[in-house]
Amino acid sequence: MENKLKGVLALSPIVVFLAVYLVSSLVAGDFYKIPVSAAFLVASIYAVAVTPVRGIEERMKIFSSGAANPNVLMMIWIFVLAGAFAAGAREIGAIDATVNLALSIIPGRFLFAGFFFTACFISFSIGTSVGTIVALVPIASGIAAETGLDLPHMTAVIVGGAFFGDNLSFISDTTIAATRALGCQMRDKFKANLSIVIPAVIVVAGIYVFQGYSVDVAPEHIHAQWYKLLPYLTVIALAILGVNVNLILAIGIVENAVIGFCTGGLSWVSFLGSVGAGIAGMGDLIIVTMLAGGMLAMIRHCGGMDYVISGLTRHAHGVRGAQFSIAALVSIANLCTANNTIAIITTGEMARDIANRFGIDPKRAASILDTFSCMVQGLIPYGAQLLMASGLAGISAVAIIPNLYYPMALGISAAAVIVLFPSRTT
Repeated sequence: MENKLKGVLALSPIVVFLAVYLVSSLVAGDFYKIPVSAAFLVASIYAVAVTPVRGIEERMKIFSSGAANPNVLMMIWIFVLAGAFAAGAREIGAIDATVNLALSIIPGRFLFAGFFFTACFISFSIGTSVGTIVALVPIASGIAAETGLDLPHMTAVIVGGAFFGDNLSFISDTTIAATRALGCQMRDKFKANLSIVIPAVIVVAGIYVFQGYSVDVAPEHIHAQWYKLLPYLTVIALAILGVNVNLILAIGIVENAVIGFCTGGLSWVSFLGSVGAGIAGMGDLIIVTMLAGGMLAMIRHCGGMDYVISGLTRHAHGVRGAQFSIAALVSIANLCTANNTIAIITTGEMARDIANRFGIDPKRAASILDTFSCMVQGLIPYGAQLLMASGLAGISAVAIIPNLYYPMALGISAAAVIVLFPSRTT
């Protein structure tokens, strides 16, 4: 009973965050009026207050260690560079040029599906959802602004496609973590994933094609300023080549400056102004990321993850139940860490034990582990991908979630495969 109370208390900061955000939004009658950062601050203060560690200084050290975790800081540097790059590209007219080109190539009725498959291809090639979002969300938001299409929907098209590669790519960190944890080959896990992914892609693509029939847009004027597309083309090309995303964005910022100076679109002062404005625009994301990192560190320190893992593994019965236990295990871990790779690493050994105990093929277990972590990561408003997308598009992360068809379809498809084909091998 005491362990249960400790476990519930350890996880309670997440409940507080959700309660503050949801209740306040309902009272206000608008989910976009309540800043996520404010809800996280309240939950973080609560987490520090209830942590059973003597002294406020020790509690703040634990919180700060989470906020300054290397993974958190790496994401912050990406936010800073992405903000500077996006603002600079906008200043030189790269977004307008790319939007005009995209609208001239892709028929309006296939705009949603075209961008979805583009995001799928790029994310599969580079193995990262964040890199795909950085490259494509500014373009998608530019198209939405010019054509009057719904901005959260256009942003969600890119984010959904970005998770295709995050889940399936051979070079994705989630794929590497899942296959190492379960001791299976990447190609085997890839084949196991196809039975889950293909139905989800077909359904989502069908929805986008259907929605596209009501879209009839074209730019009023096409300007052949192809050189302004170079920053985005460079980002995509370097990402596909596997260059580090921080280096890619730094190169993109320099390229923005060179094009702007050569064409007269930028002066030194306006260049620095655009960089500063871009970084400032990411300020809320940076604060949310640090608060989330600190709060989740408190949860881990208090044994919240251990409580979840032990509770789920106790109730695994039969092959179906065991597979759903793995799914629930990594899903809850993802809610508590806001990082699908860390969630897989945290629960991988336990998932392997469950698979061995119930005779589940390692490639099936690895597929479930990866798929459900990506599904949850795609639907939490404090995950890096949605924070990045919302920052680049200038909208709330919560506004994007209802339009995220692919992560939802992926989760439904994975659950259906477990129910309909619960065999011990895939």
